[in-house]
Amino acid sequence: MCHTSDDARPSKPVSGVQLCNALNRADLPTLLGTPTEYAMNASGNESMGTWADGTKTVTPEAEVQLSTYSVKLSTSDDDIPVAEMAGFLGSSAQNRTIGGHPAVLYSDRTIALNFNLGGGKVDTGPGGIARSLLVAKDTKDGGGFYEVSIWRQDDVVPDDLALLRVAETVLPTVPDWTAG
Repeated sequence: MCHTSDDARPSKPVSGVQLCNALNRADLPTLLGTPTEYAMNASGNESMGTWADGTKTVTPEAEVQLSTYSVKLSTSDDDIPVAEMAGFLGSSAQNRTIGGHPAVLYSDRTIALNFNLGGGKVDTGPGGIARSLLVAKDTKDGGGFYEVSIWRQDDVVPDDLALLRVAETVLPTVPDWTAG
């Protein structure tokens, strides 16, 4: 079951709860290569951002946490094609195709939080590696994308094949997905 902090669905083609329902599948642990695990937490929400010109942007997102992996799915209606975004993601970004849609695979760092249970301050620092996949909303790459990200709780680099299996299986179940 997906938890949400939102009471009303914004006027978007897909909500965070819908993304969560697509992501929080019974076979998600198997897709990740950890078939004996289960979802410990699943949530969906919409975050709101305001640009300098006053334009408000709503970003639906969902996250599912298992013992080994966390998985995040979000969507954006940016006008920038995924092919152009590859240039912003660094030299290690790799072009892919998911369900006939252009995609880019890339890495990013997570942030580590260390809590002193005996009291005191929280320390932050670099965490593990997250592997992410930007997938164009349409086969013509006319702007807008889905982003699927996975990271491990033990700071081991995530399995790219697991990420690709999740994207190829989950994205076609998102309500506004267009078949390629």
